[in-house]
Amino acid sequence: YKHMYKRYGHIAEHAYPADELMPLTCRGRVRGQEPSRGDVDDALGKFSLTLIDSLDTLVVLNKTKEFEDAVRKVLRDVNLDNDVVVSVFETNIRVLGGLLGGHSLAIMLKEKGEYMQWYNDELLQMAKQLGYKLLPAFNTTSGLPYPRINLKFGIRKPEARTGTETDTCTACAGTLILEFAALSRFTGATIFEEYARKALDFLWEKRQRSSNLVGVTINIHTGDWVRKDSGVGAGIDSYYEYLLKAYVLLGDDSFLERFNTHYDAIMRYISQPPLLLDVHIHKPMLNARTWMDALLAFFPGLQVLKGDIRPAIETHEMLYQVIKKHNFLPEAFTTDFRVHWAQHPLRPEFAESTYFLYKATGDPYYLEVGKTLIENLNKYARVPCGFAAMKDVRTGSHEDRMDSFFLAEMFKYLYLLFADKEDIIFDIEDYIFTTEAHLLPLWLSTTNQRVSKKNTTSEYTELDDSNFDWTCPNTQILFPNDPLYAQSIREPLKNVVDKSCPRGIIRVEESLRSGAKPPLRARDFMATNPEHLEILKKMGVSLIHLKDGRVQLVQHAIQAASSIDAEDGLRFMQEMIELSSQQQKEQQLPPRAVQIISHPFFGRVVLTAGPAQFGPDLSKHKETRGFVAISKPYNGCSELTNPEAVMGKIALIQRGQCMFAEKARNIQNAGAIGGIVIDDNEGSSSDTAPLFQMAGDGKDTDDIKIPMLFLFSKEGSIILDAIREYEEVEVLLSDKAKDRDPEMENEEQPSSENDSQSAEQIASRSQEIDLVDQESPEESSVNSHPESLSPVDTDSAASVSSSEQDSNPTENHETTSLDGECTDLDNQLQEQSETEEDSNPNVWGKKVQPIDSILADWNEDIEAFEMMDKDEL
Repeated sequence: YKHMYKRYGHIAEHAYPADELMPLTCRGRVRGQEPSRGDVDDALGKFSLTLIDSLDTLVVLNKTKEFEDAVRKVLRDVNLDNDVVVSVFETNIRVLGGLLGGHSLAIMLKEKGEYMQWYNDELLQMAKQLGYKLLPAFNTTSGLPYPRINLKFGIRKPEARTGTETDTCTACAGTLILEFAALSRFTGATIFEEYARKALDFLWEKRQRSSNLVGVTINIHTGDWVRKDSGVGAGIDSYYEYLLKAYVLLGDDSFLERFNTHYDAIMRYISQPPLLLDVHIHKPMLNARTWMDALLAFFPGLQVLKGDIRPAIETHEMLYQVIKKHNFLPEAFTTDFRVHWAQHPLRPEFAESTYFLYKATGDPYYLEVGKTLIENLNKYARVPCGFAAMKDVRTGSHEDRMDSFFLAEMFKYLYLLFADKEDIIFDIEDYIFTTEAHLLPLWLSTTNQRVSKKNTTSEYTELDDSNFDWTCPNTQILFPNDPLYAQSIREPLKNVVDKSCPRGIIRVEESLRSGAKPPLRARDFMATNPEHLEILKKMGVSLIHLKDGRVQLVQHAIQAASSIDAEDGLRFMQEMIELSSQQQKEQQLPPRAVQIISHPFFGRVVLTAGPAQFGPDLSKHKETRGFVAISKPYNGCSELTNPEAVMGKIALIQRGQCMFAEKARNIQNAGAIGGIVIDDNEGSSSDTAPLFQMAGDGKDTDDIKIPMLFLFSKEGSIILDAIREYEEVEVLLSDKAKDRDPEMENEEQPSSENDSQSAEQIASRSQEIDLVDQESPEESSVNSHPESLSPVDTDSAASVSSSEQDSNPTENHETTSLDGECTDLDNQLQEQSETEEDSNPNVWGKKVQPIDSILADWNEDIEAFEMMDKDEL
C-alpha cells in the first residue's frame, strides 16, 4: 500500500490540477490539450476529477491530514463553471458523489474534534452548485436525463454543443438516486431526489412486462428500447445496484420490490451459473451474445448485499480463474474464457466483490484473492508515475491512462479487504458505498423525508423471496463466518476455466456418441465432387455459393429423401462443425508484438501484430531484432530491386497483389532477417479490427526461415513515420513486449464485437454452416488443394448458426465459440506470471518525453472503444 499511496502523491506532483494522471508520460490529462478519446473523455470536466474522486479514500486510509489539505485544495482551486460538455452519469457518480463522500467524512471528523474544525459544509455547497448544473439534463418529457450537459451553458443552447441526443443507457439514467437523494437529504432541497425518482419510475414502467428485464439503451423522449439485449454488465449494471441500495439508504420499500422483481428475472434468464449471459428482453430464453464484459464483476458483491451467497461465490470463482489465466480481467471474454476485448483499464469491480464476499464469509481464501490482485498490479501495471491501464492483457502492453476510479475504488476496496477494525477511524458499517465507492451515511434515511413516493404497490411480481424481502443487508449478521461454507460452493468450480478446453484433439469418430456414421464423412467432402453433392442433396443438405465468396452448407430435414437420410445429414453437419472447430483451433495463434527500440522510443512503443502460420514461431524461437527497411517493390511480389537495403534487416512490405508466403520468400532471398506486412486498407487499426493472421499458400512453407508479422495500417504508419523522421529505426519482433521501459506506453485496443453462435443452435434440424473465404483470390487463406473445399478459413472461423440467421463473414478468432471449443491463445501470458522472462537485458537508452505526433495519432483511436455498440463501458 505504500507503493499505491505513493502514486497518490504523483497526482499532486505531476497532474494537479488536471483531471487525470497520465502515468507513462508523467503529466496531467487536460481536456482539449490531449487528442480526443471520444466518449472516454466525457468524464473530464476540468474540475480536478481524480482529486475529488479520491477524497474519502484518504480518510479510509487514515490520512486525515492529507484529507484536510485536499479539501482545502478543492475549495480553493476547483471551478465547476467550465465551458465543457461532460457525461451526466460520470459527473454524478465521480464528482457529485466525491463531494458528498468528502462532506460525509468531513463532518464525521469534525464531530470527533481533532480535524476539520474549520469546515462549514463547503463541500456540500459545491455539491449543491453542481447538482443545479446537472438538473437541466432532466428537461425531457420522460424525465430521463440527456446523457451529456455543458457545465456552463446547460442543454440545447447553441453554445452548449449538446442536447440533440436521443438515446441514453439504462445505467446512465438509473444511477442517480443515491447521490441526488443524499444531496436533497443533506440540504433540504427536495428537487434533486424528485428528479432522480422520476427517472427510475419511468425506467420501471418501461421494463419488458413479460420478462421483467430492461434493455441496454433507451430513447429519452419516447421511452422505446433502442437496444433490446439485457444483462448485468455494461449499460445496465448500476441501475440494479442503485435500486437495492436506494432501499437501504432511503428506506423506501418500493425500491426493494422493484429490485426483487428484476432479480428474479435475472436469476431466471441471465444467470447460467457460473456465467451471466445477456439475453433478449422479449425472448429471454435466447442468448444475445456468447461473451461477458468485465463490468458484471460487481454483481457477486451485489448478490452478497441481497443475501444470495451461493451464486455470488460461483460467479466470483469463475472470474478469479479468468484473472489467474490472464493476470487481469479482460474487458470482455467469451463463454469458453478466451479474450474478446483484450484491454483492462484497472477496473475495480472484481476487487469490490472480493471485499464483500470476505465480509460475508470470513473465508481467508478471499484474502489470497486480494493478494493476487495486488501482486499483479505491482508486477504488471505499476510504473514510475502511477499505475498504467493494460492495452492488451495478452502481450502486456500499457496505455497512458489511470482513471480516477483506480484511487476512488480499487485502492479503497483492497485496503478495506485487509484492514483490521482498528485500522479504520470510523465504523464503515454506518455507511453505504455508491457505485463509485463513495461513502454516504445511513442516517440520511431519517433526514428530510419530504419527497412524495410513487408506484409503491402496483404491478409487482409475487416472488418466493421471503427470507430477504425486508432485510436491511448487513454482512455482519447475514451469514455465519464459516469459511467451509464458501469453500464447499467453490470447490466444484475450481477448474472450470481449464476444463472448458478439451485435453486433446478429439477424433470425429469418437465425438459421435451414437456410433453411426453418415455415408459421407466431413473430412472427405469435396465441393467439386458430383457424387458428394448428390449425397448431400439426399441428406437434405444444400451447398450455396454466396456473392461475397462465402460458401454455406444448409440442412433442412424436410428436404431429405427419408428420415434416415435426414439423420445422416444431421450427423454430417455435426461432423463438419467439429472438423471446422478442430481446424480453427489448430490454426489459431496468439497476437505478437512489434516493439520500437531505437531512439527516441527505447522500447516504449509496443504495437500489436498479427502472426503468420508459416516461418518460425516467435513463442518458441528467440525474438528477432533489427533495423527496418522498405522493400522495393513495396508489395514484395517480385524479386527485390533493393536487396542491398534489405540485407540483414527487417523488411517492410505492403499487403496485396500476391500471397503472403510469396512475399516472405522474396524478402528472404534478398537477405532480410524478418518481415512486417503492412495492411493496404488505409485507416485499419488493431483498435477496431479483429486479430489477423497470415496464411500460407497451400504449399510446403518449410523453406521460409524468417519470422513474419502483420500490422494494420495505423500501426504500420507509426513505423513509416518514424523512418521519415529518424531514418534509422530498430524494432524487436517477439511474442510479447521485452524489457520495455515503463515510462512510455501505447494506447488502447478494443476488438470488434462479433457474436459467435451458441452450441445449442448447432443441433437444430434446420442448420447452416458458413465456409468462409475472406481473402481475395491473390491472398487466399484456404489451406487446401484447389479442388477441395476447406471447412474453415485461416483468418476467420467457420460461423455456425441456425438457418434463419446470417453468419458474420468477419468473425474474430478471439470470439468464436463452436461446441465448447477452446484454445490456448493466451497461455504465454499465463506463463509470464509464473516465470520472469530471460530476455536480453538490453539498455535502450535514456528516458525521454514522447513524440507528440505519435501519441496524437494513437490517442485518437481510443474513441473507437466507447463507440463500440454504445456500451459506454
